Amino acid sequence: MLRPKIFLKYFSILASTFIFSGCATITNDAYIPVALSFSDGSDGSCNLRNKRMSLEANIPGTPMIRRSDDALTYTCKTTDGREAFGSIASTIEAAKLAGSVVFFDLGITDAITDKHRLYPSNFVIPMSRNK
Repeated sequence: MLRPKIFLKYFSILASTFIFSGCATITNDAYIPVALSFSDGSDGSCNLRNKRMSLEANIPGTPMIRRSDDALTYTCKTTDGREAFGSIASTIEAAKLAGSVVFFDLGITDAITDKHRLYPSNFVIPMSRNK
């Protein structure tokens, strides 16, 4: 039978190993929904692209967008032929990144996977009026 001091020492080492050796990242889902619509309320489609994905989405709609540290670029066309292009900037989800720093991985895993990045939950694509 182990003496209490020795047991406490081994228990502390074992507990520390489990606490500090696990994955410390605080990750999110890789994809987030972004509600897209045209400013004039018309229908159409957009080609959406960032460095991690490319897709064509119907507008209005809510496509699932892959998180990335670069802007989400769009090239859109309405059903009546008008076009729009631009980009949507991504931002850092500071609370998750701060939590990752507290848990000692310094945000390295999140920085590699871009899962700490956000796009706005809804975005209105500026569209010129139909002439």
